[in-house]
Amino acid sequence: MALVAVNIGSNLGNRKELILTALDKISLKFGICCLSSFIESDPWGFESDNRFLNLGVSFKTDQNPEDLLTALQEIEKSICKNKHRDEHGNYIDREIDIDIMAIDNIKYESERLVVPHPHLMERDFFLLPLRELMPHWPLEK
Repeated sequence: MALVAVNIGSNLGNRKELILTALDKISLKFGICCLSSFIESDPWGFESDNRFLNLGVSFKTDQNPEDLLTALQEIEKSICKNKHRDEHGNYIDREIDIDIMAIDNIKYESERLVVPHPHLMERDFFLLPLRELMPHWPLEK
C-alpha cells in the first residue's frame, strides 16, 4: 500500500462545499489518513479575481498511478463536468480540481501523469499541505 497525497482545490461556487463533496467521494473510494489545513491562494498560471481554496488529503491505496489518476478524474467529473483549461490549453477558473502531489517517495512519468507533481516545488498551496500530511517527504528544490 502506498501513501498518496492529493490536493483538492476550487475557485468557483461554494468552494468549501465543493471541496468537502470531493473529500467525501475520495473517502468512500480510498478512506482518509489525514487532512491538511485549508489554504487560500491566488490562481497559479492564469489571471482571475477568484481565489482558490485548497485542502491536502492523504490516504493509502494499492492502485497503480494510472488507475489512481483515472479514479480521481472520475470524482472530479462527478462533481463538475467543466474542463480545467480553455480551447488554447490555458488554465481557467474551476469548481473542483484534484491533483496528485506525491505517492510515497516514488517517481513516475507517463503521457498522462508525472509524480511527484511537476509544479510541486513552485506552489505553496501544494507544499504547505504536503508538509502537514507527509512531514518526512523529501522536499528538494
